[in-house]
Amino acid sequence: MRLAIDAMGGDHAPKAIVEGAMLAVEKLENITITLIGDESKIRPYLTNDKNIQIIHTDEVIEGTDEPVRAVRRKKNASLVLMANEVKEGRADACISAGNTGALMTAGLFVVGRMEGVERPALSPTLPTVDGKGFVFLDVGANVDAKAEHLLQYAIMGSVYAEQVRGINKPRIGLLNVGTEDKKGNELAKQTFELLKKSNLNFIGNVEARDLMDGVADVVVTDGYSGNIALKAIEGTALTMFSLLKDALLSSFTSKILAALLKPQLKGLKKKMDYSEYGGAALFGLKSPVIKAHGSSDAYGFFNAIKQAQTMVDQRVVHLVSKHMESQNSVND
Repeated sequence: MRLAIDAMGGDHAPKAIVEGAMLAVEKLENITITLIGDESKIRPYLTNDKNIQIIHTDEVIEGTDEPVRAVRRKKNASLVLMANEVKEGRADACISAGNTGALMTAGLFVVGRMEGVERPALSPTLPTVDGKGFVFLDVGANVDAKAEHLLQYAIMGSVYAEQVRGINKPRIGLLNVGTEDKKGNELAKQTFELLKKSNLNFIGNVEARDLMDGVADVVVTDGYSGNIALKAIEGTALTMFSLLKDALLSSFTSKILAALLKPQLKGLKKKMDYSEYGGAALFGLKSPVIKAHGSSDAYGFFNAIKQAQTMVDQRVVHLVSKHMESQNSVND
């Protein structure tokens, strides 16, 4: 399996990306990685280049760049060259922790959209208190969406949850302001009716406060609401850990307690860290495209690589395409 990786994207590039790649070729079977970026900056961290090659470029898309303009103008940027490796068939999937908008643009216009999918969706797997997690889409690929798009998100999320996460008949929930059938705006009401008529395991509306309790295996919404919910979850988790840390370090007694609880606290932090599940997949493209978290360390990036490998091995794109064709034939 061949993976193309943008070595220059993310807060800790290229160090974390290179270290994550080395960890991947050490622990995962039948994998070769192409790192794309400034070779002079990559080489110092590449202590083992077994099954790893480099494509040099000194052009980078920055986080502050306007996505569409950057992809069009910076043809030799590491992120664009990465996507082109997939387009030309030299890689089976690609991963970047860089500019999210640019990655979505490159995915759409370089890798290409899957036939039958009107709008790709950005989808992370988020943690739940029971440790199982849930697939959440869309979290920002499209701020405006139609009910038909959300139905497609549900189909793609269901296939991913079943094939990659091993969940039999994934429960599909629709993010809404209440659980009653008639709740929400016009988009939510129309989507509810489409999902109810589908052959998916649709359990109805779900509220944001119940997401972390594992109320559903797949939760769908438009990119605007999804991104707000995602950022709220991230911010709340970071704030809670910060407050907990301050409380445990506030006195000599609490510091002793913190030392005693250190293993449990580490386990809790790991359980609630969604980088443990990999990155956010861009569903609806011709090949797997993974957005790793911008602050990913080596282990977080390794998990994104492992996620890409699983998507290729399980032929997720093919299965999603097959389900989309089946759904479209039913609608016709």
